[in-house]
Amino acid sequence: MPIKLDGLDLHILQVLQRDGKIANNELAKEVGLSPSPCLRRVKLLEEAGVIKRYVAVLDGSKIGAGLSLFARIWFKTQDAQTINQFVSEIKEMPEVVECHLMAGECDALIRIVTEDLASYRRFHADHLTQIRSIQSIKTEVPMETVKVTYALPLYSK
Repeated sequence: MPIKLDGLDLHILQVLQRDGKIANNELAKEVGLSPSPCLRRVKLLEEAGVIKRYVAVLDGSKIGAGLSLFARIWFKTQDAQTINQFVSEIKEMPEVVECHLMAGECDALIRIVTEDLASYRRFHADHLTQIRSIQSIKTEVPMETVKVTYALPLYSK
């Protein structure tokens, strides 16, 4: 159930999504509060689980992880044991940065980050195809990335 957020909360979240490292005094100035009430609101948002954590967003091309691919996955069966086994194994693969169990044509959609196509081929052969619950994998290779954001849309109620 969504938490009731007022305009100041939404403004704070908007600024933090843009710059999670902003100093509290700068955040307070930007949202029109004094530092103490601003910090109190941020702490309440953290305690309520609205703010889950803070991370550094890396440029994959600068650290040898510049290729992002998508794989559509079909399971051999739909039983809980098959799905749980897949989830357990996929969670252990650092190359898989997103995994979604799907309703629709495929059973799962994953995003994989590797250095290049050759490293993806090795990952595919050595790890992905070794998951016993997978029947079929179809890899999608993006030609161009048009938009990537980690900011969620914020709506006032």
